This record gives sequence, C-alpha cells and structure tokens, in this order.
Amino acid sequence: MLHRHSANLTQIINLCGQVTFHWSIDGEEMPSFDVVSEMDMHEVRNAVDQAVRELGTRFDFRGVDAKIELEEESILLTAPEEFQIGQLKDILRGKMASRNVDSRALVPGDIEGAGKVKRQRFTMAQGLDKDNARLVTKVLKDSKLKIQSQINGDKVRVTGKKRDDLQDAIAALKNSELNIPLQYNNFRD
Repeated sequence: MLHRHSANLTQIINLCGQVTFHWSIDGEEMPSFDVVSEMDMHEVRNAVDQAVRELGTRFDFRGVDAKIELEEESILLTAPEEFQIGQLKDILRGKMASRNVDSRALVPGDIEGAGKVKRQRFTMAQGLDKDNARLVTKVLKDSKLKIQSQINGDKVRVTGKKRDDLQDAIAALKNSELNIPLQYNNFRD
C-alpha cells in the first residue's frame, strides 16, 4: 500500500515541475507589455551594407568619393556635394525600410563642410527619453482605456485587466500622431 502512494506522490511532484506559477502583488495577475523605442542593430548593419553595395553600382556616383559608414552609435554620410548627401540619405532610408527598420530613429546632425568633402552624421536614438515617455503616457491616458501606464527608465509599462484593453492601447499608439518609432514587447498574460 505504501508503494502505491509513493508512486502517486512521484507523479504529483513531476506534474508540479511542469506547471508555471504566476504570482502578483495584488493577488490577481494582470496582463502587461512594454512600449520601447529600440533599433535592431543587426538589421541596421545589414541595411547599411546593402546601401553601400547599391552606392557602388549607382551610375550617378561612379568616380565620386561618397561613403556610408556605420560607427558605434551613428551613421556617417560623406560626399563632395550637399545634394549628394541627400541622395545618400534616400538610399539609406530605402534600405532601412526594406529591412523593417524605422528610420525615424535616426537623428540627423548638421551638414559639415571639411575641405572638398561634406559630412552628415546620424545618431541612432535608443530608448524613450523622458519627454517621449510622457507623450506616450499622455496618448494612453487620453484614450480613456481601462489601463495603467508607468514610466520605467527608457520604456513605458502598460497594464490592464484584459488582453483586449492592451490591444486597444497598442492601436491607440499606432493611430496617434507621435513621430517616434515604437515597438511593443515583453507581453505577459
């Protein structure tokens, strides 16, 4: 008889190992997600590589000393003339769009002239700064949805009682006039 009970106990222990427990502060689990603004650096590198390849095949850039270079946290465009910098921008933005990288995260610097070469540096914005995080929370508050939003460093955590409310919050952010590239990750149900 003891042998049969120990087998049941072993089955119960094995089942408990397969179950995931969710704990919450208030006694009930609330679905949530994070609103972030991040660039996938692997895709940025691929987009820059494709832009450099296209630059090498373009007839209008043959014999022209023009470059697109990826640095640690920026992209540097160099060309002899200012209008060529604009063409390089168009090439880069096109390649970023084809790789699903939002080019709005590129913050353009001033065009600088150094001798015969013009330069423009684009820094890559990573994370939501405080002002943009406040704009995100304002859009969510103005949507009158039954959700809460909280700024956590460079992201905004959104929680709600129902998953549908969270999907409505994402739709509200996508339909807003925010000029910020946003991603939604870390979903918890």
